[in-house]
Amino acid sequence: MTESKQQEFDNDIVVEVVPTYLSEQSVKDEQRYVFSYQVTIHNYGTEPVKLLHRHWLITDGNGQVQEVHGEGVVGQQPVIGPDEYYQYESGSVLSTLVGSMQGHYEMEKQDEMIKVRIPVFTLAVPNVLN
Repeated sequence: MTESKQQEFDNDIVVEVVPTYLSEQSVKDEQRYVFSYQVTIHNYGTEPVKLLHRHWLITDGNGQVQEVHGEGVVGQQPVIGPDEYYQYESGSVLSTLVGSMQGHYEMEKQDEMIKVRIPVFTLAVPNVLN
């Protein structure tokens, strides 16, 4: 890739996230609340994209923010073709009953780098939020 252009956010790529509380892995007495989340990345565009990097902001119920950067997702840098999707599952551990996650992916599309928003989603122990 030579002299790539940078585009701020791309609307052809849509990210959906479904979080799940894992009670069997959580330990309330140790303030350890474990969540999994399933991510689906849809490519509604006309060009394939390659997911290169991830950037997460994980905020707990006390407002403490953890920033996570890394290559790809779950050890992969998938290529998602037009009208295709890629799905994976990962997880996070909080010290509070509730928190949130958001961020973006950096992807390559032809000769340009694009950012794709990961929408804010809530991580919450069931019945904590009304």
